[in-house]
Amino acid sequence: MDEELRSLAHRSAEEAAAAGESADHRALLAADDPEALALVLVERERPLWARELAAFRLGCAGDRRAFETLVLLLNHRDPERCVSAAHALARLGDPRTPRAAAALATNPLRTAYALHPVRLLAALRAPESAPALAATLTRLLGPDEPHWRVALACVEGLGGLGDPAARPALEAALPHPRLGAAASEALGRLRAE
Repeated sequence: MDEELRSLAHRSAEEAAAAGESADHRALLAADDPEALALVLVERERPLWARELAAFRLGCAGDRRAFETLVLLLNHRDPERCVSAAHALARLGDPRTPRAAAALATNPLRTAYALHPVRLLAALRAPESAPALAATLTRLLGPDEPHWRVALACVEGLGGLGDPAARPALEAALPHPRLGAAASEALGRLRAE
């Protein structure tokens, strides 16, 4: 059991226990049949912990039936659900993932929840990654912008991607007190390549 699954199993076990569903949780965690896991995603009145656990396991196994549920969880208000979803989406290998992550990262109405989509975009290294990260970073450079952690993730992601087209956005981030050092490092990585 990898660390992300262990963390999800522990968290979802607590949720299940609080709802009196510990036996269901144990059964779902032990399920080997992908069809049984996929059924959890579409059954009515299944708790969120069950859908998350089933989608995570299917996604990590490369089963694209988990895609929609994982994207919804990537945009969830609970950061732990976002982390699990990003982990599974990175392993899923679905070609729709970069577009979905880019849409979530660049949506100005969902900026508070964009940290994990931004990190996923950087990890995917897809053609959509650098343009989406640069656009998001540029939008977040205002003086009173409260989402500096998302902006910092954009800077770090752009540095890791090494796309020269990111230079203007990174240069614009240099004067920002919380982003300047990371932007300078990212620009240094661009020059080194």
